Amino acid sequence: MAAVCQGWELQLVSLDLVNARVLRPRGLEHDTLSFAGGFIAEEPVGRPVDLSGFLVLPGIVDLHGDAFERHLAPRRGAMKQMSEGLVATAAELAANGITTGVLAQFVSWEGGVRGPEFAEKVFEAIRDTAPTLDTDIRAQLRLEMHLLDLYEDLPDKLRDWSVDYVVFNDHLPHDRLAEGRRPPRLTGQALKAGRNPDAHFEMLLELHARRADVPAALDRLCGRLAERNVLMGSHDDNTAAERSAWNARGARLAEFPETAEAAEAARETGDTIILGAPNVVRGGSHKGNASAVELVAMGLCDALASDYHYPSPRRAALMLADSGVTDFAGAWSLVSHGPAKALGLHDRGTLDAGKRADIVILHEKTRRVAASLAGGSFTFLSGELGSRLFT
Repeated sequence: MAAVCQGWELQLVSLDLVNARVLRPRGLEHDTLSFAGGFIAEEPVGRPVDLSGFLVLPGIVDLHGDAFERHLAPRRGAMKQMSEGLVATAAELAANGITTGVLAQFVSWEGGVRGPEFAEKVFEAIRDTAPTLDTDIRAQLRLEMHLLDLYEDLPDKLRDWSVDYVVFNDHLPHDRLAEGRRPPRLTGQALKAGRNPDAHFEMLLELHARRADVPAALDRLCGRLAERNVLMGSHDDNTAAERSAWNARGARLAEFPETAEAAEAARETGDTIILGAPNVVRGGSHKGNASAVELVAMGLCDALASDYHYPSPRRAALMLADSGVTDFAGAWSLVSHGPAKALGLHDRGTLDAGKRADIVILHEKTRRVAASLAGGSFTFLSGELGSRLFT
């Protein structure tokens, strides 16, 4: 066995994990899992390590997470080196069993850490730093759809940023704006963005006034993005009609549908339904939307995402299995195989021979993360498991 240590990173060229309970298609089985050269092997290949008392599972693939913001901008204007923030983000992902993480970055009228200028820095940092990290970090653009002035240059910018995943949002408070009333918290929001509150309100009114132009502009933009094989999704669909319109544009991922009606519409057209893992952990939506647990029970979920809380995918999958909503294999698939399939990453998400050695190891009793491996490299290692590796 060859090993290279760099801080917390430990790469093992070949290893046999024996006496563990390994997740196979039929469920957890006492088995051996071997990997070498970054891939899962069919036969034993290296030094055996006794993992009795541990669960060996496919690494978590997180389709949408925005908890990284505190690492990249812990205090406005204070931190300039985003690469260091991404290293910290990778460590947090690994500590929570996430081996592939999509960082969902806004381009929004809200400004600040959700404004176009900040987003450009984030996307450039991910493009330049992600290849140096073992955890597979990718970018998603969350685009506020009323920013029509950005549409013309967007496909070229996505190419320059190496971003191939776009989700469309609409967070404008249309009801209030239609009445000419200021939305709640407008002053604080404006000041965060560095804008005069009156100017901020006028901008919102102007964006709202252009809403009739948005559908046709979206049709054209989505057509251009589809030509470049950009993965597209919608966010917070409320009705079947909304989901059908996005499907027609080629946006085949339905992120966090707010109602069963919208989720059912996605299922009817074969679109991918992504729900929030924190919704499962909380036992319901913090905004009063459809319960993720109920949608999973109805078969209206293909993947769970961390949204704003990286520990939640692991916890949600375990809670679904414990409560009998689905079996263990089905529950864990919602955070591994399901999201990998949605992203077109067919080289991960299961523990089949030939797949990337993206693995999370849990203590069987506490079910906390003991280790994470991405492409055969240890990205997180703690406690008893560490001592077993070196004895």
